[in-house]
Amino acid sequence: MSATTAFDPERIAESATVNALLRCWVRETGAHVPEPGQLQLPLKTADTTICAEVQHRSATGHHRFGEVSFPSGAAVNAVTLASLIASEAAGGGAPDPAGVVDLVGRVADSQHRTATHLRERRASPEADGAVSFLAAEQALVLGHPLHPTPKSRIGWTDREAAAYSPELRGSFQLHWFAADRSVISGEGGAEALLAEFAPAVPDGMVAVPAHPWQAREVRERPGVRQLVDAGLVQDLGTSGAHWYPTASIRTLYRPDAPVMLKFSLGLPITNSKRENLRKELLRGAEIDRLLEAGLGGEIAAAHPNFSVVRDPAWLTVDLPDAPGAESGLEVVLRDNPFDPDQRVACVAGLVAERPDAGRSTLEAVITDLAEHSGEPVAQVAEQWCARYFDELIAPVLWLYREHGLGLEAHQQNTLISLDAEGWPCGGWYRDNQGYYISEARVAALEEFLPGVGVAGDNRVADAVIDERLGYYIGINNLLGLVGAFGSQGLADERRLLALLAERLRPFSDLALVRTLVEEKTLRCKANLLTRLDGLDELVGPLETQSVYVDLTNPFAEGESTA
Repeated sequence: MSATTAFDPERIAESATVNALLRCWVRETGAHVPEPGQLQLPLKTADTTICAEVQHRSATGHHRFGEVSFPSGAAVNAVTLASLIASEAAGGGAPDPAGVVDLVGRVADSQHRTATHLRERRASPEADGAVSFLAAEQALVLGHPLHPTPKSRIGWTDREAAAYSPELRGSFQLHWFAADRSVISGEGGAEALLAEFAPAVPDGMVAVPAHPWQAREVRERPGVRQLVDAGLVQDLGTSGAHWYPTASIRTLYRPDAPVMLKFSLGLPITNSKRENLRKELLRGAEIDRLLEAGLGGEIAAAHPNFSVVRDPAWLTVDLPDAPGAESGLEVVLRDNPFDPDQRVACVAGLVAERPDAGRSTLEAVITDLAEHSGEPVAQVAEQWCARYFDELIAPVLWLYREHGLGLEAHQQNTLISLDAEGWPCGGWYRDNQGYYISEARVAALEEFLPGVGVAGDNRVADAVIDERLGYYIGINNLLGLVGAFGSQGLADERRLLALLAERLRPFSDLALVRTLVEEKTLRCKANLLTRLDGLDELVGPLETQSVYVDLTNPFAEGESTA
């Protein structure tokens, strides 16, 4: 966008939404994207063709498309495109009307909210290239570039969105309940950790925080209503200092608090309602005990700059006549190891496109490094990616190889530390949902913690872990990083792919790494098809929570053309 072009949030949001839909459809159907030229997508169900100008063809699927139209030249907007591809996805059969309506509604909602994010952020910009934990958590203005509805939050009013959205830099007080100790479950000293900022409660009761939106909704649930009517739960309303939503929306941060709070939020975000499951509460606390029992020391010895952000404690209100069931008042207490001035950022926020700011934080970091070093931007980008792999990806692969513990290290779960110049110098993994324990190799972890993975229900076959980590580490994280560099004009994607393939090779004793660097195709989570199928990625067995498809392996292609 030139300096003289008027900033148009609606136009940018429309383009971002259409681009995301096209990227998803191309990736998930294997459609060919020409370079240069015009993408043509025949849609048999509607007996028409979608035509799109290819502005940037990406080896990793992070394409850029210009004008999108029918053969007649009539423009195709995001809602029309969503309806057409939802019908086409039925494969010649009658599309599920509810599925089409759901996708179209979410696409429209996501586009509307994206435009709002752009407008508000443009009106109140932050410092160019700012790198801090909170800045990165709030930087996902457009959202996941390969998701059809990245910013859909149906169920929120605009007023609620202004308070609860990280993209709008919202903040709010917690909502508090007092619950009789007889209906409280938890571990890890959650009550003591909350005492620092909890309101006073009657004797024999425990203060339980909730996200304000969830508090309003959960009061109407029959089980909670029964507890309120019996006097076992009291609604205390909102109080205390303001907390800030992070990229996940339901995890809240306060710079001066020793913990972050991960709440249940019964709001569909991307592919799931974001409510804490009891097994996830147990899983996070169990992994904390595993790390404390010695695994943390092993990680520190092998990779001293890498760590896991722990979820050591949790608290919930038990429902009458339903032991172990979720009430909606589950809260995870996550360690907050970050100094407010520390240069640490979630990777998704670091690489996120920022039409409102003019450039991404990644571009600011790389160009600043190039200016200070006198080296070409592309050369700096390659050095930066090499260090990124060594600091953030190598430890994750090492942990799986040596101990059979897989981490769902996608870009939003990966936190990067930058030194004063901007080079990667360390990192963290976070998320109590995303730990996979190898059934075949669990004995090694049981030497630290007997029975690990039973309460958390996360012992799975290596084949499942390989598929999941292949996607989250290989495709979402590494290919997403390469795609960001390429689509933002910072580096040649083929060169970065060849570089990362070489970095992967020392781990080729792992089947998942051999697949990444050698196989012609990779298993890839299909966000559009998962959305159309109505799957909730937090429900059901780990093996069947998402739709997966095969895509051509960019790592193998990068090696052959480097």
